[in-house]
Amino acid sequence: MKKSDVGVAIYLLAAIIFFIIPIPNYLLDVMLAINISIALVILFNSLFVKEVLEMSFFPTLLLFTTIFRISLNVSSTRLILSTGDPGNVVETFGQFVGGGDLIIGAIVFVVLILIQFIVINKGSERVAEVSARFTLDAMPGKQMAIDADLNTGAITEKEARERRNKIQEEAGFFGSMDGATKYVKGDAISGLIITVINLLGGTVMGVTRQGLTAVDALQQYGILTIGDGLCSQIPSLLISLATGILVTKASKDADFGTVLVRQLFGIPKVLYLVGSALIFLGVVTPLKWYLFVGLGLVFIISGKQMQKSIRMEEIEDEVNEDEVDAEEIRKPENVVSLLQVDPIELEFGYGIIPLADVNQGGDLLDRVVMIRRQIALELGTVVPIIRLRDNIQLNPNQYIIKIKGIQVTEGEILFDHYMAMNPGYVEEEITGIPTFEPSFHLPAIWITEGQREKAESLGYTVVDPPSIIATHLTEVIRSHIAEFLTRQDVQNLVDNLKENNPALVDELVPKLLGLGEIQKVLQNLLAEGISIRDLLTIFETLADHAATTRDTDVLTEYVRQSLKRAISSKYFPANETTSVITLDPKVEQDIMGSVKQTEQGAYLTLDPERTKAIMASVETEVAKLESLGKNPIVVTSPIVRMYFKKLTEDYFKDLIVVSYNEVESNVELQSVGMVTG
Repeated sequence: MKKSDVGVAIYLLAAIIFFIIPIPNYLLDVMLAINISIALVILFNSLFVKEVLEMSFFPTLLLFTTIFRISLNVSSTRLILSTGDPGNVVETFGQFVGGGDLIIGAIVFVVLILIQFIVINKGSERVAEVSARFTLDAMPGKQMAIDADLNTGAITEKEARERRNKIQEEAGFFGSMDGATKYVKGDAISGLIITVINLLGGTVMGVTRQGLTAVDALQQYGILTIGDGLCSQIPSLLISLATGILVTKASKDADFGTVLVRQLFGIPKVLYLVGSALIFLGVVTPLKWYLFVGLGLVFIISGKQMQKSIRMEEIEDEVNEDEVDAEEIRKPENVVSLLQVDPIELEFGYGIIPLADVNQGGDLLDRVVMIRRQIALELGTVVPIIRLRDNIQLNPNQYIIKIKGIQVTEGEILFDHYMAMNPGYVEEEITGIPTFEPSFHLPAIWITEGQREKAESLGYTVVDPPSIIATHLTEVIRSHIAEFLTRQDVQNLVDNLKENNPALVDELVPKLLGLGEIQKVLQNLLAEGISIRDLLTIFETLADHAATTRDTDVLTEYVRQSLKRAISSKYFPANETTSVITLDPKVEQDIMGSVKQTEQGAYLTLDPERTKAIMASVETEVAKLESLGKNPIVVTSPIVRMYFKKLTEDYFKDLIVVSYNEVESNVELQSVGMVTG
């Protein structure tokens, strides 16, 4: 055990022993001196700590000191009543502080009790209660601010974690302080009650046991009782004061004394006015002129010194700022930081800054957070941190989206305008600036705020600029989501699954499949928009088939068939017949006949002319579905699906290809065309 642990244990054990076992007066003197010194240590610590969390154990400390002080009170009471000699400390406090007079000592004691109970305790209790309430109410806002800073790249993941922990610690501290202040309040009440009991009990003991008169007994035991009360109440008062200082502490940047003096005497104008007022009172009124004039001159001289000090500090700040700038220029560039590539970046011109600035009412940061949550729920994977940066090289209303440092798309918005899109059935046109919606390249019109209601009443889809950017960003993330799934992300998913399914994970990883192979299967699913949230089903399927094949493309097909309920609900609405395209059996045979298996996987050796003919047929059939406003869905046999998808993905990125084994039995399909060649 550490020495500090032993010391705390002895401190608490002593308090318990003092309740039970009588102690001699010389030991009581030592314990009372220790009690006073601990109270002073606590007071000055609370005065000079920069943050309240530097004394996060204060509520517990408050309980320890209270119980120790009460145990000493019990021991001194026992000595007063049994021997009439509680030791030097108690007797000195009674004689010296009260001047040997019972009435003066009693008045001083009562005044101390009132100050502690009514002023300090009451105020500290109220401040602690309000601080706890405000701290808890402010937690969601602080968490959102941390998320916003994290998304903009202002802080790192580690700094964000530290800030969140600090917020939780502050909430716990102020919540504990709210309850701990009740200890101090109860301590003051108990001290008053013990003092009354001592006075009455001592008087009775003096009259009945020592044969003293009531007046003599009251005088003798009254002074000892008051001394005992002062010995306990003065440390209690110091700790109450420390509690009040701690819960009202606002400064976190410097020592308390420095901040306090600077705030009181930091404005020369105030010191001049106070000094002039004191001199005026000393000259005009019958007050002692030398006292007020002298004090006034002190304030005026202090004001001049403060003014000179402020000027010197301003000059020093300017010099330091210049030195820092020069040092920054001279400092070798930190090349390591330039090597890091952010997975996703959104850069925008200065005209879009108000949309991202919370202080100007912008909610783009909140929308970015919601995008990450939405995709996590939709696809079951964590989107990396999205960095938001302003770029003065861009046009004011332009924004670009980068994936791993490379620009993949861009867009442009008109601030204070709305984008109106015709869903296809609106006949009346509205005037505006023609444009294209950046996510799906649909024709649209920029309209003003005044035209918004009219456009909506006509049936136009009206979207504000932040929604345009958020939708565009969401679509880009969806189309590249497979790239963002790293081996570390897969390891995190495996670890989460292992908590409740250790047998499955131990069987599959790494005995049957490595982390990279599982990553490839999950990336294949995400690339076609299939959610990987049902990780249990995915891993169960992989465990069933990994013993026979380690081809990740084939394993992906097995997994897709296990996820057919999810695939059917995604593409085929319930109680509705879905129009689809099928493949000519001859086309399927040609595709399968051109498959070549290698160690690196399978690939197609289909004749280019044949491929061109098949793609032309696909284009014709897809156009039929799109003209009906339907999603282009092709249904194939299970063995052909992945090869047909590979064949068409470079030509038709949004083409949905499913196999018959991925369709639930209750789904109704209607073939509106067949791909031939």
